[in-house]
This record gives sequence, structure tokens and C-alpha cells, in this order.
Amino acid sequence: MNYDVIVVGAGHAGCEAALASARSGLKTLLLTINVDRIALMPCNPSIGGMGKSQLVRELDAMGGQMARVTDKTLIQIKVLNRKKGPAVQALRAQVDKKEYENEMKRVLENTENLTLRQGTVSRILVKGSRVEGVGVESGLKFKAGAVVVTTGTFLRGRIVIGKKDYWAGRMGEYPALNLTGNLIKLGFDIDRFQTATPPRVDKRTINFSKTEIQAGEEEPLSFSFWDEEKIHRSINCYLTYTNRETHKVISENIEDSPIKSGMVNTSGPRHCPSIDRKVINFPEKSKHPVFIEPEGVNTNEMYLQGLTTSMPAGMQQKIVNSVNGLENARIVRPGYAVEYDYIIPSQLNLTLESKKIEGLYFAGQINGTSGYEEAAVQGFVAGVNAARKIKGEKPLVLTRDSSYTGVLIDDLITKELIEPYRVYTSRAEYRLILRSDNADIRMAKIGKDIGLISKKQYEEVKKREREVDEIMSRLKSRMLKPEHENNLILERIGTEGIDSSISLYKLLKRPEVKIENIEELLNGKKGGFSRQALKQAEIRIKYEGYIIRQLSEIKKMEGLERYYLPVDLNYFDISGLTYEAREKLTKIKPDTIGQASRIAGISPADISILMLNLKGKLNRVFSFEN
Repeated sequence: MNYDVIVVGAGHAGCEAALASARSGLKTLLLTINVDRIALMPCNPSIGGMGKSQLVRELDAMGGQMARVTDKTLIQIKVLNRKKGPAVQALRAQVDKKEYENEMKRVLENTENLTLRQGTVSRILVKGSRVEGVGVESGLKFKAGAVVVTTGTFLRGRIVIGKKDYWAGRMGEYPALNLTGNLIKLGFDIDRFQTATPPRVDKRTINFSKTEIQAGEEEPLSFSFWDEEKIHRSINCYLTYTNRETHKVISENIEDSPIKSGMVNTSGPRHCPSIDRKVINFPEKSKHPVFIEPEGVNTNEMYLQGLTTSMPAGMQQKIVNSVNGLENARIVRPGYAVEYDYIIPSQLNLTLESKKIEGLYFAGQINGTSGYEEAAVQGFVAGVNAARKIKGEKPLVLTRDSSYTGVLIDDLITKELIEPYRVYTSRAEYRLILRSDNADIRMAKIGKDIGLISKKQYEEVKKREREVDEIMSRLKSRMLKPEHENNLILERIGTEGIDSSISLYKLLKRPEVKIENIEELLNGKKGGFSRQALKQAEIRIKYEGYIIRQLSEIKKMEGLERYYLPVDLNYFDISGLTYEAREKLTKIKPDTIGQASRIAGISPADISILMLNLKGKLNRVFSFEN
């Protein structure tokens, strides 16, 4: 059976990869261990958050699916860090897990060129140094010119609860036990990580009167740029805290913790430590927050964000019952840890294609990342590039200065992983430019160029961009005179009066003046401008100096970022490079000079020597310019 592209695994990376390929007109096969568990959310029931929101909106602007499914299935949405600067503001949506799975499966099953099939892949078929397809455990073989591997936590997945362990990719699901050995035979370096999840409890057994309500927004919002902003249904989340009794229970039984007993000895994500890890690392803390989040509309299961643990099931019940409001809470599903194999991501190119085998791509947790959003954007990039390779088109390369997605991929390839990688806003040097609110303006042209958003959608974005320019032009031209009536208005909005004429543009630069205050100064008219465009204009005006500085920094780095290094370059032949630089460059084989400069152990002197030796031999990087 022949296809153009085969995607292995139907988690968040696999879904985006398969959709990107099929929507590019390629005959695509999506293989998964269980077709009833597509786009499953095995951990938190949410999409977005700091850094992650930027990823989802970039994906949406390029033609991905996650944001649109989120809008259809969310049960609460809110803006995080509203009181902080725009670079760190983000959307976060609580979703109905089961509805999310069902909606994503519906989209997959109704996408032209896409075939969904159940099967466990046991080997990658290779001829010479090029991929040919995959073999599944049932004995069937499927041929394709490109393969995208998105296996999540299933490669030799091992679940641990207390002193009990068993093979599983996720709770109640079979692992993929044979593919790791095949990848090792093909020459890939493999390592292991672990992640964990908290217990779920029955909503009917929680005393919510002892918790704090965490409500959603009551304003029109949407995750997708292509969906109309509206006020969504909103189901409350709740906040409580652990206490000294909780910590005492854990401390007195810490030897039963798998991370203490040695049952788990692999690295897990530091950004989401287990409660037993928190008690070990922060003995001075008297409490830790626990967010109680609904898993859906038609279920009583509640997720205990902040109470992750893989301690014995009986001990988990005692830990839960020590928390305020959870004294009588009954566990429906225990928390657990899962260990799994991943490939060292420095073995990939910026396109997420393997450096060892042509046409073989990797995306998601198999690349050492953590999080639905990180997986989804990788899947999209891998799926797009697999399709473009088959079609003989130039690849999509996203750089650090263009997107958080570019930051993510570049970090994976150049930085040594000591834990599962996740995106933070602090990882992006140009985060004031790479905001969540302007992802459409930054990325929509890419979506148009690769054929995954329509001309009409692109025109919508250009219209929004023109709106912003028009607002800024009007604000510059509209002068406010030092009249008594105008000063009364300024006093009402909490800013100083004026004794000479000032443009609304300069007035808006005052920290205390908001764009909504300008409405009255414009004679009560907004000129029909959208809320999004008004907000964009406000950000550009208030942070103009910082934005100009970051754009200048990007310009300086452009020379390093836009040039490929020869694939067959022998770094040991370049005199003047330190031995460490030669070793690191040979191992990682960076795609670009800029990427080489970010590898730990590579000095500015090494980069200068490299450029001097390769003068005239460097190739321009292909990328989609905005």
C-alpha cells in the first residue's frame, strides 16, 4: 500500500502533521495504536499559557488546527498576566477533553487525502540512506516517500506507581516496544525522560466552600484568528493549597516515592515537579497551590494541577485528603509517572528531518519536548516539510527572530537537554515582537505561501494590519488642545493636564493612559476599528522604543542566521578552531552560522574563524519572509 507521507502516532503532533500533509494535496496515512484515543490529553485539560499561547496562535496563523478545535471545545478561557507587559500576556483555555478528542477525530476523518488506520509501527523501512515506509506489528508494510514519527511517550513506555511498574504508553494503553531497537539499528542516539500526572478526583466529593473560585473571562475572546470573538460558556476552576499536614504525610513516607526509591531515575520536567519533589526541594515552604480543574462538561472528574505524584495509590489518597476542601475527595484515577525513549534532537535539521535518513522526520515528545502545544507546532512543521519534500519544493525554515516555533526548534537542535523541553517567554530574545496578539501579522504570509490558509484569510490579516496603521496615523494627526474641557477629561482618566497641544499618539505613551480612554477624546467614535487593531496600535505606541531596539538587534544577527553551513563540512580540517568546537560542531552539524554560535562551548572566536575559512562557500537559507 503506497502513500506520499506516513505519520506515526495521532497525538497532538501527529494530528497537525497529518493535516498539514493532506491539506497540501499529498496522499497521507495516519497510523495510531488506538483510533479511539486520538488527540488525547493525558495530563492537564488546557491549551495555552505563557509561551504556549504564542505557539498555538502561530500554528493557527499558518493553517494549523489546534486553536480552532480549542475554540469549539473550551469550557473556560482567560487572559493571563493581564497586568504585565504584552510580551508575557497569554490566553489559556480549559477544554472538555473528550469533546476535544471527538472534534479532532471528526476533522481528521473528513479531511481529503487523509487515511486514518490503527496499527503499531515496529520499524522504519529504509533503502540506502532514504526512508521507504514503515512496517507494523501485524506484518503489514506501508510505503511512502516521507515518514513523520510522533510517538509521544509510547516508545518503551513504562508506568510507575509507587513500587509497581508495567509497560504502557499511557495509563491503560499498549506501548510501542519494538521501534526503539529499530531506530538504534538505524544509527540514532536514544535517551530516556519521564513525566508524571496528578490524580483525578470525583467532583461530588469536594467541599468547594473551602476553595477560591477561579472564573473565566466575561469578554469576547477566541484562540483562533479565524473564529469570531465571543463570550464563551465558562465553568469555574478552583484554588486551594497544600498545608503542613500534607507535607508531613509526604515526608514521613518519602521512601515510598519512586524518585526517592530509585524506581524512577530519569529526568522529568522541572517546570512541573511532583508534590513529593516540591517537599524534598523546598522544605521551608508551608504550602503549594493546587488548582482544581474540570476535565469536561459531562464528567465528574476533576484534575488536581499542582498535586502531581507517582507515590503508591493508597498514599495518594492520604495526600489528597490532607488538602483543604479535599478532605473527603475520592480518587477516580491515581497519578503516575511514565518513562519513555526519545531521540537526541541534535540529530535533526531545522526542518525536523533526520540528518541520518532522508525523508524521515520527527516531532513532539520523541524530540524531548513536553506539552501539547510544543508537540503540535513541531508536528505542523514536520508535516509541511515532509509534503514539500515529496513535491520538490523548498522547505519551511522558521528562525528565532520570526517565531516562538523557530525558538523551540533551534533550542532543541543546539542546546543539550537535561529535562523535557518546554517553551517559556524567557527563551525568546525578541519576545516583545513575537507576541501572542500579533501572531497573525507575523505568520499568515507563511500560511499563504505554503497553501494552508486561503487568500480570503490572508486578506483578513492584511486588513487588520492596515487598520493598525490607520489608527496610528489618526492618533498622530489628532491634536489635543490645552482647553479646560480637555483637561477635565484627562483628570477623569487619571493623567496630568496639558498646557500645550499634544497629539493623541504622544498622550497614549503615558503609562496610565489606555487606548479605551482615547475613545472620548475622539468625540466618542472609534471609527469602526476592531478591538484587536486598537490593542495592537496601543502596544506598538507604548513599546515603540523597545520594539525598534529589538528590530535593530535582529538586523545585526541576520547575517549569521541566513546562511547554511555545507552538510559535508569537515570541522577537523579547519585550523584555528578549538578542539571542543570541532567536536561539538561535528556532533551537532548545525544548519546555519547563527545556530553554530548558540551551541554551548562555541566561542565568538570560533565563529569568526569559521566564517573566515568558509568565506564565499556559504549558501543562503530559504525562508518565508513576512
